[in-house]
Amino acid sequence: MFTDMQNNFLQRKKSILSKIDKSHKSSWDGKIRKLCGKINSDDNYYTTSSCSGRIVLMIEQEKKGMGLFLKSYHELISFEELKKNLAEIVKNNFKLIKFKMESCILHVACRKLKNAEEIYEKAKLAGWKKSGIISTKRSFVAELISTERLEFPIINKKKILVDDEFLKLVVKGSNDKLKRSWEKIKKLEKFL
Repeated sequence: MFTDMQNNFLQRKKSILSKIDKSHKSSWDGKIRKLCGKINSDDNYYTTSSCSGRIVLMIEQEKKGMGLFLKSYHELISFEELKKNLAEIVKNNFKLIKFKMESCILHVACRKLKNAEEIYEKAKLAGWKKSGIISTKRSFVAELISTERLEFPIINKKKILVDDEFLKLVVKGSNDKLKRSWEKIKKLEKFL
């Protein structure tokens, strides 16, 4: 027999998984979809947010808000594509713009602390080194984050701050970091 708390967990899971995607991308990342499906098929877990890793060009601002992301990539990028997008942005923007490469991230609501500890340990083994457990009144959330990251100012007052040689290094480094992030997604999927 399920307790009230267990029933509430399953009700919240059903409610969360039936909601419309409100992320900037408005859809699941293909590279993390299978992992999320595997987690969501277990009665002890459900995902609340996920990203397989991305590269963004965004307006530098303290608070998050609408219209900050000028360009977002969820795949590998080329030097030519990045250069073209920077040229478009520099024409129309006087603000400070930053380049940001972020690794995979996943938030998983867990029925019990024991479940959160289990997925946390598996994530650590798979290389998601910046992971932790957040306790709330209603549930435990495993916040699973990998370590691949790169961030720096790239445009200021309609001027690109770096040369082509630096941009080529950034493209290679970012693509390598995205690939490592995607490997960690596959690794965690095997551990579950």
